[in-house]
Amino acid sequence: MKNLIDLYIWLHKEKVSLFVRRLPFSDSNTKSATICLHAKNKGVFIDGSRLQTRAEEKSALAHECGHCATGTTHQVSSPLDLVGRHEYKADKWAAHYLIPPEELLQALEDGCTEPWELAERFGVAEDFIRRTEYIYQCEGIIPA
Repeated sequence: MKNLIDLYIWLHKEKVSLFVRRLPFSDSNTKSATICLHAKNKGVFIDGSRLQTRAEEKSALAHECGHCATGTTHQVSSPLDLVGRHEYKADKWAAHYLIPPEELLQALEDGCTEPWELAERFGVAEDFIRRTEYIYQCEGIIPA
């Protein structure tokens, strides 16, 4: 199972700059962001003041790593359908990186079926588990 340190190591190996600082966005739901100046110059921003737990940090960081890994960054003025596709691709990468299908299937077989149980088992936020389940349902890995 991947942990928070694995994500920081991934960022380092991929030469992605990391900035831990307050984000200027007034939307308090925005806990992290990724910027890309050009293909080889990416930065991830994490706002620790908006993260309550390590599970939230792990979930947010995995999502931002997903943007970097898949190249799904966009301009602020991008159409919503493009933004939605990019967010989904980042979530999909994060889900597969942190919770591979076989590990989720094993957890379900072990009786962990509630989102809070799965979140606790994998050390992620409940909303991350819900997105992971949705992705795996779309892929036909788990039943809808």
